[in-house]
Amino acid sequence: MYVVIAGGGKVGWNLARELIDKGHEVTLIEQTRRRYLTIEEELEHAVQYGDATEMWVLERAGIQRAELVVAVTGDDEDNILICQMAREKYDIPRTIARVNNPRNRELFDLLNVAPVVSATDLILRLIEHEVPSFGLVHLLDLHAERLEIVEVEVTPAAPAAGRRVADISMPEGSLIISVLRKGAGFVPKADTVIEAGDEVLVVLDPGLEDGITGLFAVES
Repeated sequence: MYVVIAGGGKVGWNLARELIDKGHEVTLIEQTRRRYLTIEEELEHAVQYGDATEMWVLERAGIQRAELVVAVTGDDEDNILICQMAREKYDIPRTIARVNNPRNRELFDLLNVAPVVSATDLILRLIEHEVPSFGLVHLLDLHAERLEIVEVEVTPAAPAAGRRVADISMPEGSLIISVLRKGAGFVPKADTVIEAGDEVLVVLDPGLEDGITGLFAVES
């Protein structure tokens, strides 16, 4: 796979290194001269100097044949522009953008730049996973499909605890897809009894989180 990466910060540099180690062809674009020269000492021909928001720079990097473009600069506007040009100008099938400021997430969504990666969101999800009081953890947002996958730990006082899957009144637009119990996961059947302490994975339409929490994560 040929990948063009815009942005030679720690994220872009490490990503390029890992992809190259896995046998992929990579071109990393960095616009800061000093940073470029530092990266060139290691990556050599796999890094180019220039501003990835300029079409001639992207074309010099061979974006026309890229299968994936990753925009991880420190500027959200640049990341949006790079992904838009990749999709609309060069018909690149897959792009990934970094969100530096979580407040700009709506702008990425509005301009249909997806998928996106936010370090703040990732850390928040780790905190949610480690702190039981959060109750429900967002594992995956499928924006194009308008679906979410969440994980929720079943509390003893929850209405779903001790009941068969078939007897749980799930909100319309939601479905239990997996149960994690004692370190092992399985796909539940209609007669599977949900137990307190189970970690239940649910796929759902956005906006149904409160209903899922009310079924599985009620505090006594």
